[in-house]
Amino acid sequence: MKSITIKTYLQMSAITLATLSLFSCGGGKANKPEIKTADKPAAVNSMAVTLTDAQVKTAGIDTGHAVTRAVATTLKVTGAIDVPPQNMVSISFPMGGYLKSSQLLPGMHVSRGETIALMEDQQFIQLQQDYLTAKAKLNYAQKDFERQRDLNQSKANSDKVYQQAQADYESQKILVSSLAEKLRLIGMNPAKMTDGNITRSAAVRSPIDGYVSKVNVNIGKYVNPSDVLFEIVDPRDIHLALDVFEKDVTLLHQGQKVIAYTNSNPDKKYICKIVLIGKDLTDQRKTEVHCHFEQYDKTLLPGTFMNAEIEVTANNALTLPEDAIVNYENKSYAFKVTGKNAYEMIMVKPGVTKDGYMELAASGTELRNITFVTKGAYSLLMKMKNTGEDE
Repeated sequence: MKSITIKTYLQMSAITLATLSLFSCGGGKANKPEIKTADKPAAVNSMAVTLTDAQVKTAGIDTGHAVTRAVATTLKVTGAIDVPPQNMVSISFPMGGYLKSSQLLPGMHVSRGETIALMEDQQFIQLQQDYLTAKAKLNYAQKDFERQRDLNQSKANSDKVYQQAQADYESQKILVSSLAEKLRLIGMNPAKMTDGNITRSAAVRSPIDGYVSKVNVNIGKYVNPSDVLFEIVDPRDIHLALDVFEKDVTLLHQGQKVIAYTNSNPDKKYICKIVLIGKDLTDQRKTEVHCHFEQYDKTLLPGTFMNAEIEVTANNALTLPEDAIVNYENKSYAFKVTGKNAYEMIMVKPGVTKDGYMELAASGTELRNITFVTKGAYSLLMKMKNTGEDE
């Protein structure tokens, strides 16, 4: 009984193995279920979108071609407020001396000819003495010369005596003139000088209207002729000095418009024009470009750091309205028309934007013949994204 059961089991196993072998061989192909191609899902273009006539009207879709326009780019540079040399004065005292008094403080306004300090020194007294003495001797030399001239004309004296008197008179005139100029150099008027108004003080006067920028001395200090006592700036002719790299200099020209602004108030714009372009380069391969402000602003101080934007006209380029360009996943796209109410989003490389138009940078000639969506591009983008989410 037991042996029959084992035999039966072995027969059943053999039949099972034969059946499996039959399905695994080529002969079983006819029994394998077929997958029809029609059952596979069709590929969908995720960048395409189709609208109904009503949707097109609601979205306000407009179409057009890329237009060739003169593209202007903006050159951004930096610089600082500067003052021309003729508007900045360093004041020294030609003969040196001790500072007796001064009320100047940085930022104070001074007028041309105003006394800004008093200097004292004994050499001022000596100079006045020498001048008055020389002037007295000149008076004597002049009279002696006239007397010797009359005598020489009547042959009452020799030519030698006459010529000597003439030389003494001319020499004394030269001495008086030179001493008078020295007095004027330290602010004294020789025409008003007499033996009764000799003074030990000399006034220091401002040569220009402006503001005190530096005070380098204090009361009682002795200063040499080469020492700078004060610095005065006339800011009415301030200008903007910009640093421009060598590669950008050829893009600039005199009269070009510049828009400048400070870091502290970037919303306030100052209009300038280029008046001078430097002809040499620094070690950093930069040159200095000088610009004049169209309107003087007293709040702009010499040395103030400024940013500037210079509009530079480039070559003609293909452009699309800004409304035609959309941003999707950090890339820029435009929609081209592929059929009636059918559109496809293609990638573009935007360039400079100006006056509502955006340059198609590095665009090929193939873009010239494409009809683009020029208005309503974002509505198409929203429709395309919603369609993708529904699927």
